[in-house]
Formats: sequence, structure tokens, C-alpha cells
Amino acid sequence: MIEMTDETTLSALVAAFNAHDLDLIMRFFTDDCVLEAPRGSEPWGTRYTGRDAVREGLAARFAGIPDVRYGDEEHWLCGDHAVSKWLLTGTTTAGEPIRVRGCDLFELAPDGRIRRKDSYWKIVT
Repeated sequence: MIEMTDETTLSALVAAFNAHDLDLIMRFFTDDCVLEAPRGSEPWGTRYTGRDAVREGLAARFAGIPDVRYGDEEHWLCGDHAVSKWLLTGTTTAGEPIRVRGCDLFELAPDGRIRRKDSYWKIVT
């Protein structure tokens, strides 16, 4: 279990994402976690509920953008909420480059782990 206590911990989460280390990433999340991905057929994108589903959703991100990387990051933490702003770069499996600014809005459980991660990306045309 890893608790979100400060911006350093949020940077550690980004490092785990950049390493594509699903085991480490999932240590940041509660058992009843929710991930809302930026793309999907609903206004909230695609929603994954529970550890297995969240892990599956994150694995799909790594599979769809095998070299995905989050950089140029900034973090804020206030009580049971946190925000990470980042620049996502990578290449899709179709060979298309991606460079997009985005952010994650986090709701934290009382033990400091992530209960909800809601991701947003700018639309680049």
C-alpha cells in the first residue's frame, strides 16, 4: 500500500506509469477503485470499477500506446483530493505519434490510496 501524502508520492506514481509497472501502480489504488479513462462512448469516457477492471484498463493503455510516457508534470494535493498535470507522449500501434496535455483528478481514501482516478486529455486536431 502506498499513501498519497505529498507531491513526491504523486511523482512516484508517474514514475510507475512511465515504467509500465502495473503491479507497482496498483499498490497506489484501493480495492474498490474507479478509473475513468478519457475516451469512451459515455460523457465520462470509459469507466473501470474495481482493481481487476482498473488494471485491465491501464494494461489497455500500455498496449495501445506501447511507448507512452508522462512528462512535464505538476502536482497538487489538498486533503482527500489531488491533481496531476502532465504531457503524454507516445506512438499508437498504428504508428501515429501522440503529444497531448492532460490531467488526472484523484479522490483519495482515508488511508491515502487512490479511490478514483479521472483522466482528461486535450483534443488535438
